[in-house]
Amino acid sequence: QVQFVESGGGLVQPGGSLRLSCVASKSIFKFYAVGWYRQAPGKQRELVAGISTGFSTNYVDSVKGRFTISRDNAKNTVYLQMNSLKAEDADVYYCNIQGGSTWGQGTQVTVSS
Repeated sequence: QVQFVESGGGLVQPGGSLRLSCVASKSIFKFYAVGWYRQAPGKQRELVAGISTGFSTNYVDSVKGRFTISRDNAKNTVYLQMNSLKAEDADVYYCNIQGGSTWGQGTQVTVSS
């Protein structure tokens, strides 16, 4: 069963940047669209950004122009570059393949001055 390990979260001031990474335990990313999701306590997990096998990208409106998703299939890694961070971006961030049901531990993003 594939596992995902997210990293790169942390505490950043409003307006700051972070780069999240997600590594898969198996070479599967090249076969699937992949998404970054976020979840606040008591709320449903939300798709923030997605990237297709053909490298097409899509974003939720609230992060357009600030976040960039990318993938490196050779490294089994997907990235999320997060710029101009806002307090409302603070959540636990997860990655997964399209239709995937196994979730990693996520990485915590905190935006605070």
